[in-house]
Amino acid sequence: MKRDSPKYVTARVVAQYRGKYRVLHKNEEYWAEVTGKIMYTAESQLDYPVVGDKVSIISLGYGNGLIDKILPRKSILERRAVGKTDVQPIAANVDTAFIVQAVDRDFNLNRFERYLTIVKAGKIKPVLVLNKIDLIPPEELEDKLSLVKSRFKDINLLTTSAFKPNGDKYLAQAIKKGKIYCLLGSSGVGKSSLINKLLGQELIKTRAISATTKKGQHVTTHRELFVLKGGGMVIDNPGMREVGVADAGEAVADVFSDISILARDCKFSDCTHDHEIGCAVLAALKSGQLSEEQYLNYIKLKKETDYYAMSKLEKRRKDKSFGKMVKTAMKQIKSLK
Repeated sequence: MKRDSPKYVTARVVAQYRGKYRVLHKNEEYWAEVTGKIMYTAESQLDYPVVGDKVSIISLGYGNGLIDKILPRKSILERRAVGKTDVQPIAANVDTAFIVQAVDRDFNLNRFERYLTIVKAGKIKPVLVLNKIDLIPPEELEDKLSLVKSRFKDINLLTTSAFKPNGDKYLAQAIKKGKIYCLLGSSGVGKSSLINKLLGQELIKTRAISATTKKGQHVTTHRELFVLKGGGMVIDNPGMREVGVADAGEAVADVFSDISILARDCKFSDCTHDHEIGCAVLAALKSGQLSEEQYLNYIKLKKETDYYAMSKLEKRRKDKSFGKMVKTAMKQIKSLK
């Protein structure tokens, strides 16, 4: 008896768990795992599906499937664990990333710069979001808005509140049909509450800020994509307290464009902006044209991405040396036979 040919369909990864994926084909959901071929050929986590990916799956019936192929990505958002060289993909095919900070807690311009770096490295449009604006007086909000606008002149900025009538108005207006958006930020900044407001129902579990530590608690434990009524798609991410930058040299230069422009006037083309005579960046720092806070954050992020690039190169050299050693050993074994 002739067996039926496998049924292949194209689907979107909408949730990612340990070894399991939930994928959506039109209005039909599947629980899926990757094929052995993907596991065998994968060289890193980047070779596995992530939320937002379009994939080819083999339908096994009864709502089950096998992910056979990851279709080409137009963008990939990734981060590096601090102190490590391994890169962790966060989401794929994202059009816009909303970088969220709560105005009542650990508001921090440096953190915005760190997230901007990984977003721009992924070739994704960034939008800054100041959330929980109902928790501070209007005059304090104006001060914070002025700080952000002064530091990030060319980046769109929105204000939101999940607990004010129409508090998601500007966020909802920014979301367009057929586009994918993700919310990034530390635990407790209100990402899940904002998505619940956009959805018009409490689909995502939320929890209050810890009264003891004053820090956010990880409630979202996996990444998940939600389709809104208007056809836009929003990804909820677990809060990230540590966000290491990876291959982001160009993104650092873009985020710190003011410093990049100053660097053109440095005496030496390979100036590190650390100690050199004739450094235009250090001169701007000394004169007060450049703030010490922004300068130090720039140096920190630049060193991180340089460290990653060097570590990656060293690993490639070691892998190449190991490959040569194996080939030499195989030749010696053959000659002894």
